[in-house]
Amino acid sequence: MISYCTISSGAAIKKLHAAGWGLFLTPSALRKNGVAWRWARSQSPPMRYALDNGAWGAFVNETPWDAQEFLDLLQEHGDQCDFAVVPDIVEGGAASLQRSVRWLPMVLERAHRALIPVQDGMSAREIGPLLNERVGVFVGGSTEFKESTLRMWAELARSRSAWCHIGRVNSVRRIKRCTTAQVDSIDGTSAARFSCTLPKLDAARRQMPLLGVLDD
Repeated sequence: MISYCTISSGAAIKKLHAAGWGLFLTPSALRKNGVAWRWARSQSPPMRYALDNGAWGAFVNETPWDAQEFLDLLQEHGDQCDFAVVPDIVEGGAASLQRSVRWLPMVLERAHRALIPVQDGMSAREIGPLLNERVGVFVGGSTEFKESTLRMWAELARSRSAWCHIGRVNSVRRIKRCTTAQVDSIDGTSAARFSCTLPKLDAARRQMPLLGVLDD
């Protein structure tokens, strides 16, 4: 399972690189950590990365989402990213999925793989027909929704040869749930904000999954 972390500067990014983690880039994070980004990409091999659309940050900060910022990020860095998260509306329900479907062709023009964010209320019946080798699923939504449905989304993605990613995974317990569900990747901020947590988080993500078992 691949782990991505919000880009950070200083010693934290060097520890992430040494542990084999990738970077989760948003437009705002890249602006603040340009030096760290250049260092990460200068390594041999360069640190892998994925692109986030920035909607979650805008939601948390109660600011409008900037579509042009995401387009600029996608245009400049989409060709080498592992995946790009298609624009969505946090807690947006049907309107969020409609936005994602509209943006999907544009993202696929610039990135090899695009992930559609799923949130509370979305169903496998809606998302399944959209998935394939280049279109995967990004499990967002509330904590309750994420934890109660992540296995279902992982199984759906595998049945379509699609990628499954779980967002906001910042604890050993949740990492274990993700490895058990056999998701492809996760992201979180803890390892960058509190670098002392990296060893235990990394050990958890490297453990072989206990198939058929989900911890409470």
